[in-house]
Amino acid sequence: MIRQSVYYRPVKDTIFIVAGILSASMGIKGFLLSSHFIDGGVTGISMLLATLFDIPLPIWLLIINLPFIGLGYRQFGRQFALKSTLGIAGLSLSLAVIPFPDVTPDLLLTAIFGGFFIGAGIGLAIRGGAVLDGTEIAALLISRSSHVLKVSDVILVLNVLIFAAAAFFLGINPALYSMITYFAAYKTVDFIIHGIEEHTAVMIISKHNNIISERIIEQGWGVTLLKSQGGYGKHGNREDIDSIIYIVLTRLEINRLRAMVTKEDPNAFIIHHSVDDVAGGKVKTLPMH
Repeated sequence: MIRQSVYYRPVKDTIFIVAGILSASMGIKGFLLSSHFIDGGVTGISMLLATLFDIPLPIWLLIINLPFIGLGYRQFGRQFALKSTLGIAGLSLSLAVIPFPDVTPDLLLTAIFGGFFIGAGIGLAIRGGAVLDGTEIAALLISRSSHVLKVSDVILVLNVLIFAAAAFFLGINPALYSMITYFAAYKTVDFIIHGIEEHTAVMIISKHNNIISERIIEQGWGVTLLKSQGGYGKHGNREDIDSIIYIVLTRLEINRLRAMVTKEDPNAFIIHHSVDDVAGGKVKTLPMH
């Protein structure tokens, strides 16, 4: 089993990265290039420069992305840098040699589905441990050197500048369609990474935590009890709560959990928030027979 898992992970990562390269290439060459639309981030900068100068897009992708991979080497390690270098080189090669068809002349469909394929490609590459766009690396490095800007702020400012430049050089309509492309790509990346089974952490504060824990375990979920002490609220001192129930499950299962908890304690205090990833433990419900 150990030997199989050692070989399985590289193969899976390779499949994700190759699929990501082909999907992103389809979005760029099969949809966007013929309409002179661009995406956000480093890919968008490369596409804009390829439109303005007589240098092919694959060359711009290598020139602009690879320095960010070099900068990210210190933060994310050699394996990440190697995978990302191969991913970006593969994307450039794919755009240069694969004759993707120009799918549709419809501008709205071009913007939406071009963004979808690009976002799917970036998301698949990330799941394989690589990036096809150096925007996130650049944003992370800038935010760490600044105590004011967050990663999301840097990405927002960068894309505002990119689409402002697109409006100036390409015109208002292509810039607006390009923004649709970016939004479609952004949502697709989020879906590919998190999926429909996005994990959610739930904390339950109740006087009946023992019986609620038993009901949760009966459903096949894993549960953790966090030691706690009652505090003060509008109802006075609450010293009768000695533990908090903590559980991670998928968002599709939240309603079932809430209904079960409310049935046992209508006054239970339930908090839930999304989590980026989980490893180990028991998250999904066991099959019920």
